[in-house]
This record gives sequence, C-alpha cells and structure tokens, in this order.
Amino acid sequence: MAVAAKKTVGKAKADSAKDFSKDQDIEAYREMLLIRRFEEKAGQLYGMGLIGGFCHLYIGQEAVVVGMQMCIREGEDQVLTGYRDHGHMLACGMDPKGVMAELTGRMGGLSKGKGGSMHMFSKEKQFFGGHGIVGAQVPIGAGLAFANKYRGNDRVALTYFGDGASNQGQVYESFNMASLWKLPVIFIIENNQYAMGTAVSRASAQTQFAQRGASFDIPGIKVDGMDVREVYAAGQEAVAHCRSGKGPMILEMSTYRYRGHSMSDPAKYRSKDEVQKMRSEHDPIEQVKLRLIENKWANEDDLKAIDKEIRQVVNDAADFATNDPEPPISELYTDILR
Repeated sequence: MAVAAKKTVGKAKADSAKDFSKDQDIEAYREMLLIRRFEEKAGQLYGMGLIGGFCHLYIGQEAVVVGMQMCIREGEDQVLTGYRDHGHMLACGMDPKGVMAELTGRMGGLSKGKGGSMHMFSKEKQFFGGHGIVGAQVPIGAGLAFANKYRGNDRVALTYFGDGASNQGQVYESFNMASLWKLPVIFIIENNQYAMGTAVSRASAQTQFAQRGASFDIPGIKVDGMDVREVYAAGQEAVAHCRSGKGPMILEMSTYRYRGHSMSDPAKYRSKDEVQKMRSEHDPIEQVKLRLIENKWANEDDLKAIDKEIRQVVNDAADFATNDPEPPISELYTDILR
C-alpha cells in the first residue's frame, strides 16, 4: 500500500533539518557546486563545438543525486540513470577529467571517447550508466537488485529515471517483478516537470508519481527534490527499507531543470519568469549556502574559497578534455562483441 506522501515528507523534513550536521551541509554544498560548475563548463564547451551529439545538463537538480549518494555505500551499492547523467557520475566520485574527456570524445574519457555524454560506466564505483533509451535502465536496475538478492548481500540498486520514462511499459514490468521477488531496488523518479517539452499534466493521467507503485504494493514517498536534507531523509528511509528485505520503494523527487531538455532545446514551452522564480525561491545550492552562513558554519570568504577550488577542478578537467588525443581508428574494433 502506498505511503501517504505528504505525511512522510513532512516527517523527513523535520528530522533532516534537525539532524543535518555542519560536515553534511559542507559536503552537500561542495558536491552540488561541483556538479553545477561542471555542467556550466560543459554547456560552454558544447557552444564552442567541442562536444558532439546530445548533451543534457543537470543544472537545478543537483540535490537529488547528492542527497541520495550520502545515504549509500559508494563502490558497493549500484547506481544507474538515463541520459542526464553527468551529475550522477560526479556524485559517485568519478574523475571529472574522465567525464569531461568523454564528452569531447577523447581517449582519456571514461569510455575511451566512444560513449559520449549518455554512455559512461565505472565498475569501481558501481555506476552502470548512462542510458540513451528512455526507461531502458529501469529493468536493468531491477536486474542488479535481483543479483544482490541472489548473492545474499545487502546491497541496494538506485535506479533513476524521469517523469517521462515513468509512462513506459517496461517500468511497470520492473515494478511487478521487483515487488514479487522483494528486490532491494529504489526507483527514483526525478520529476523535473517536463518530459522534453511536454508538461507532466499533458502526458500523465496520474501525476502523483509516488503512487505509481500502489498496484504492486510498492510504498512511495514524494520528496522536495530541491532540498538536499529532504532527499537525504527520504533516502535513508528507502535504503533501510531495502536492506531489511522489505523489497522496493519509490521516491518521487519534485525537482526542476533550469536549462532546456538538451542543449538544442530553446525551452519555449515555459516562461523565463517561471524559471527565474524556481531559481530565486528554491535553488538547492543557495539553500545550503544560506544555512551555512546563518548557522555560522561558514562565511562568505569560506564559500568563495570552495567555489574557487571547484572552478579550478573543472577548468583542469576542461583543459584535459580539449588537449587529450582523440581515439585512433583501431579503437573502433575494441570493446565490441564479435
């Protein structure tokens, strides 16, 4: 039976606001800022013609993956997502240079320059992609969770997908098997309000995505995905639920992307005022910044120093990604099944 969303989220907010420590807030600030600055730089490189193919930026949604990563065991619990994946890779601890070099198609990229923006993986970090087909990662996430249960470990598979992918048939097939076999998988729906250019209300008969698992007896929680504390609190609950053998859980993260669906999307389906209102009232990074200052855990100079350090990391990644050699022709014949 579906969890009462508002009640659960309200509890999560109160607990997380009380329990978030100075170290947690600073960690969240650094990680979200790294994603923000990285994506801004990726957008610049795309505009310069240095990134080919698709490029989907995660700007605005940083609190979702950062809050969830704070709940799991890095390198043990599995993570996979769709095409908007740069932020997930960085939050998993993957090298910014390798991520950026993959965007520019260089040999030093995480997929040797052959995968591009949507297809990067790391066995070490247990990151299983980056998937370009809408919703295709969801049954894979259920499969990873099945492997965990079969092997008798207590690992959890975090499977991210969007509001648009939530209407795919394979998602419900995955819900059914995950519930039937009590698989340790968290289905994380990043509801950024638009599936490409289509508003949720125009494409979904049931817009309360946390309730999408009700027919399969999968509990769900609706979360303010712009507040890293709420994400963390809900994530802790979901991870504990899965590790204890109770089966899957759905987390609907209400979030918002500031940029278009991809770099080729002018986003004319929404107003500039709408975007500005979200940025000014709900920005996930600004929320943490204000809290750090109000609690006297950091001052403006401290935060500027963090920003300067992160900008240098991102600039170094961009330099590497533009100077590293492209893969040779012979690389076309590697990493393929024959």
